Amino acid sequence: MDRRSIIKQAGIAGILAAGAAPAVHAQAAIRWRLASSFPKSLDTIYGTAEVFAKQVSDMTGGKFQISVHAGGELMPAFGVVDGVQSGSVEMAHTAPYYFYGKDPTFCLGCTIPFGLNSRQMDAWTNEGNGFKLLREFYAKYNIVHFAAGNTGVQMGGWFRKEIKSVADLKGLKFRTNPFAGKVLEPFGVVPQSIPGSDLYPALEKGTIDAVEWVGPYDDQKLGFNKVAPFYYYPGWWEGGPQLQFYINNKEWDKLPAEYKAIVQSASAFANTSMMAKYDARNPTALKQLVGAGTKLRPFTQDVMTAAFKSAQQIYADLNNSNPEWKKIYTDYAKFLADQNAWFRFTEGTYDRFMQSQKL
Repeated sequence: MDRRSIIKQAGIAGILAAGAAPAVHAQAAIRWRLASSFPKSLDTIYGTAEVFAKQVSDMTGGKFQISVHAGGELMPAFGVVDGVQSGSVEMAHTAPYYFYGKDPTFCLGCTIPFGLNSRQMDAWTNEGNGFKLLREFYAKYNIVHFAAGNTGVQMGGWFRKEIKSVADLKGLKFRTNPFAGKVLEPFGVVPQSIPGSDLYPALEKGTIDAVEWVGPYDDQKLGFNKVAPFYYYPGWWEGGPQLQFYINNKEWDKLPAEYKAIVQSASAFANTSMMAKYDARNPTALKQLVGAGTKLRPFTQDVMTAAFKSAQQIYADLNNSNPEWKKIYTDYAKFLADQNAWFRFTEGTYDRFMQSQKL
């Protein structure tokens, strides 16, 4: 389905919710289960699925109910693709890059190191070729997808020791997303893949030396500052990670047209809601963390440059070995280059000036 037609249909959902289309209220009741990859303690990420489910319920007069289940409740946090693909659950809410091991192409539905920021990702998926290309890829997994939130550029994580150069990365047991781990492996980093609910104990016990999750608001809730003093930025591996709703294609096909339009509209609302929450809540949380003794540090230029070169080599290798990746990444990379050329003159210049002023 063309993305532009989806946006138009989503607009129709507002009319449906207002009661102008009695057909919605005549529909039979539907009950779905949504498996999240996230813990209930995070009202931002996990909460976005609840926002979505409430919108669907409200817009159907309670006829379409979706119960939301935290990671590990119905299935492992990283098992949701299998769950949706097999039909064990009707849908999931997750970060596609968790499934790098299935195919690195999944990551292009979320984020890749030094990739699109949140606005650019929305532009690629809504007005570029992203939505169409990803739909074709996900079809192989029996999945229909929709955007389901974004965190914006993330922080670089919490470290027990300072990282003053690339040499300091050697031997570091670092919990990060799988793609970032691949980029860091050449420098001696030992990547760790751990669900959000298990991160604090792992860092506290020394099972890992460093951890990245999202940013100040979530990180403060998870308590990382209590066991690691150094907080690095930016999270160059997550410039604009788009979370997604995955829906089993057979269950999607069963929905009447009215309900499909409502799901599309509710996902768009949830997608915008998550980014707004992070932008509103991160500044206060960061001030509180610094006030409590957190030591903010930027990644050094040599770390950033080395990571960028490592990422580009991985992309070149994938272009040569993975046709699915190459098909989507070629379009993604061209869009990114055009976006960076444009943002350089507008957002980038404006932001740099404003950040240098005292308000």
